Amino acid sequence: MVPPVPADVGQDRIGVGRASLMSEGEKPDPLARLAAEIDRARAAQPASKVDGPRGPNLQQGMGLGFRIGIEFVVAIVVATGLGWAIDRWLGTRPWGMIVMFFLGVGAGMVNVYRAVAGIKTAVGYGRSGDAPAAKKGAWDDEE
Repeated sequence: MVPPVPADVGQDRIGVGRASLMSEGEKPDPLARLAAEIDRARAAQPASKVDGPRGPNLQQGMGLGFRIGIEFVVAIVVATGLGWAIDRWLGTRPWGMIVMFFLGVGAGMVNVYRAVAGIKTAVGYGRSGDAPAAKKGAWDDEE
């Protein structure tokens, strides 16, 4: 038979008795203490007006970098795949794939140049003033 547990002894998760260290009315609030420590740490740091590590400029740069890398790799992969298909169809192994690989590298470089030259524009739009019709008198001297 199990002896009764005194009122001042609690039980932990596995049911083993342990002595209570505090009275029931004085339980500390660990979240309040943590919030106070965080507030003190933030107050100790100087305010920074510089764009943080997750700022919009970094995200825009990363987006452009991913776009350039993906366009370059996809151009090479698609062209090489077409070269492989041409080689299987015509039986010209490996020349179709080699030629198409280099054409894919060239197409990838053109895509990179277009992305970098139009850095402030959306995909598919050129910068304002680039079109000859936008420059008055550039293509039509009779007016």
